[in-house]
Amino acid sequence: MRSGRRRLRLSRMNDDQGHTPCVLLISPPSSYRVAPYIEAAKQLGIEAIVVSQGEHSLVGAIAGGIHVDLRQPEKAADIVLAAVGERAVRGVVGTDDFTVGIAAHIAAQLGFAHNSPASALLSRRKDLARQCLQKAGAPVPHHWRIDLRTADFAPALAAVGFPCVVKPLALSGSRGVIRANDAEQLRAACARVAAIIADDNTLTADERRYVLVEQFIDGPEVALEGMLHRGRLQTLAVFDKPDELNGPFFEETYYVTPSRLPAPVLQQIERAVADACGAYGLREGPVHAELRVNDGRAWIMEVAARTIGGQCARLLRFGTGHSLEQLVLAQAIGAPLAAVSDTEAAGVLMLPTPRAGLLRRVEGVLQAKSVRYIEDVEISVREGYELVPLPEGASYLGFIFARAPSAAQAEQALRDAHACLKVVTAPVFGRNRVDVA
Repeated sequence: MRSGRRRLRLSRMNDDQGHTPCVLLISPPSSYRVAPYIEAAKQLGIEAIVVSQGEHSLVGAIAGGIHVDLRQPEKAADIVLAAVGERAVRGVVGTDDFTVGIAAHIAAQLGFAHNSPASALLSRRKDLARQCLQKAGAPVPHHWRIDLRTADFAPALAAVGFPCVVKPLALSGSRGVIRANDAEQLRAACARVAAIIADDNTLTADERRYVLVEQFIDGPEVALEGMLHRGRLQTLAVFDKPDELNGPFFEETYYVTPSRLPAPVLQQIERAVADACGAYGLREGPVHAELRVNDGRAWIMEVAARTIGGQCARLLRFGTGHSLEQLVLAQAIGAPLAAVSDTEAAGVLMLPTPRAGLLRRVEGVLQAKSVRYIEDVEISVREGYELVPLPEGASYLGFIFARAPSAAQAEQALRDAHACLKVVTAPVFGRNRVDVA
């Protein structure tokens, strides 16, 4: 009954023309976020039109959508505006880091409330974001931008303190993020990152030429999920990351909410994210932020103008059963929904890739699903898929979801379920040994 009332509220926006409200989803062709958004649109009674590259995609929503070159935002915006015709477009959503800038361009031309293209760029570009936050007086790590084409790194390396972290300017999911403890490790890390970004066609020329090197900040890491409306941030959830993330690589694993940090620390985290959004100029839509807590301060690691990655949004339920994607779409078309978080604790384990190789099978899935408080175990890749660990890898083996009376119980359930799994792989290059994790 409640879902019916939601659909009626949204569809009334265009009753006088007799058209169903539409939202444009700007998405890379390989995005795993498209399916949840399409499902959320159906539940809200609105139409979702996918704008992407990939007229030959096997995903129906992409193949049947509007096809553009995502690397040319202004031209893509013109194509989209011509293609939508008389349809009642009421909002634009960029699903991933790569597409939030294009979404901002299109929303601006359509006259919708939107983030500016400049603020969207700051949410994608780590080097520009660091400069912006430093200018705003926010606590940010000491940082340097290093030109990978310069044969002699010595002048730049002389200014770098250790330990430090090397990062691509515009990749997500910890891909290409490497800790270095001395100059030799830093040179090796820069060379490794250079190889990762060299052929990535989602990056600009500058994003393939430079890397960000910044001071390593110790301390617990958290993630904040929120929504902006007219520049005001509403916190939806704060996740603890109970595993220490000290390098040399920074693979995301456990996310557990609600956070067990003290209330004053959580308030400082929320203020830091709100201040960062203000410094960037972000005003509308989802926000995913990563922070470290060190020396009594909340240090911004990242503020992205998109939802949380992976399948982690499945953890978040609001109000009368709204999903995170429903909240984003409803706000985008001008009919925001209530977002009262669940009182239960929840957690997700992004299953790490144990080693490089061809996936043979994952054993113990049924046993893992039977662990108390486990909601689901999802293996995202299939037999024969080549597993590539971080820092080169860009995907997870799968996800384990838990919901429990307390955060501690949710975390323990995830750990117990993970212990049930055995990942069997085969070598890529003709070796006969089979590895079991």
